[in-house]
Amino acid sequence: MKEYKQFHDSSKKFNFQTMVYFSQANDSKQLSFYDLLKITSDGAVEDYNQQGMSREVLFENHFAILVSRLSFRFHRLPRENERIVLKTWEEKSEALQLVRAYEIESMDGEKLISGLSGWLAVNPDGHKIVPSKMFQMRPPVELQTEHDCLKYGKIAYPDENELSLFDERIIKYSDLDGNGHTNNARYGAFVADALPENLRHVQFKDFRLNYAKEAKLGQKVQVFGNVNEEAKRLFLVGKTEEGVSFEAELLW
Repeated sequence: MKEYKQFHDSSKKFNFQTMVYFSQANDSKQLSFYDLLKITSDGAVEDYNQQGMSREVLFENHFAILVSRLSFRFHRLPRENERIVLKTWEEKSEALQLVRAYEIESMDGEKLISGLSGWLAVNPDGHKIVPSKMFQMRPPVELQTEHDCLKYGKIAYPDENELSLFDERIIKYSDLDGNGHTNNARYGAFVADALPENLRHVQFKDFRLNYAKEAKLGQKVQVFGNVNEEAKRLFLVGKTEEGVSFEAELLW
């Protein structure tokens, strides 16, 4: 049986070896958006775990680290039964964002996915955002590298009259995680389920996702969208009765 390893390499990047299992692949036999978000989130959590910053330790020190924004470039989506390695590491923080980078490669070093993400340090007692410089549970990170994915950030919004209802769903108990929140990876499934039929098998090049306000248990999420064929761009926005929950952009 193939042994999968987890380790920090000489450049302090956390390596998380795994495989794309049958249950993680979509009907194109490629890694699903949902499982991409699961793998990258789990890799980030385990990176901190192995540095002595488990969720429990963070909580004891009045911190929760929550993903805020994501950007991925798909060079080639990993396929069912393909062995892969996720590499993830922190980079120099912004004022209110802890910055984390990702690379997913095949076991022989082919670059498959590049990613960049912003995370918020939050005080779980008052749910207030903590400036990045106040998160001092590890030495300040000064590393900055070049990235071949789009920068995460604000997503251009089409006019409201150009949006159509693409999908709607109720947040169920199985969407919740150990924090009692809708797990961030579930939004990958929300995006996939809202894809127009003619775009379900498009080979997307870039995927950006911004989290705005958590969709809560029992709430209805309506996903509105706009397809710009000329720009080869799909825009999605998920809304609850409390306002915007998430925004996503896919380019092909």
